[in-house]
Amino acid sequence: MIAALAEQKQMAEAKITGQVLTPTHIVRRKNTEGVRVEVEAPKRVRQGWFTDGNGKVFFALRYAGKPIDFAKDKNAIEARELSALPKVIYTLVEAVRADELDAQLTAAAAESGQMLRKPK
Repeated sequence: MIAALAEQKQMAEAKITGQVLTPTHIVRRKNTEGVRVEVEAPKRVRQGWFTDGNGKVFFALRYAGKPIDFAKDKNAIEARELSALPKVIYTLVEAVRADELDAQLTAAAAESGQMLRKPK
C-alpha cells in the first residue's frame, strides 16, 4: 500500500510541475531467439484523484479493487486543489505505517476474496 501511495504522490508531483511520469516495472518476455528474458516495460498506473464540477480535487484510495471508506459512505478525501494532494497522500502513508487503516484494508481484502470464491 505504501508503494502504491508513493507512486500516486510521484504522479501528483509530476502533474503539478507539468511533467509526464512513466513508471516502469520488470516483465518477462520472449526475445527473438525464443528465450525468456526480463525487460523493463511501462507500467499502467491509474490516477487516484479526481476533480468534481466545482474544481475541487478529491483522492480516493483503492485496495484489492475496492474503494476504502474513510467514514460511513465517504470514500474520498478532499484536497481542495492539486497542489495540496502530495501532502494528503503523505498523511495517508503515515496512517498506513501507524496501522490506522488496517480495519478498512482487511475488510476490503475480505470482500474481494468473497467475490473470487465460487458459490457452493
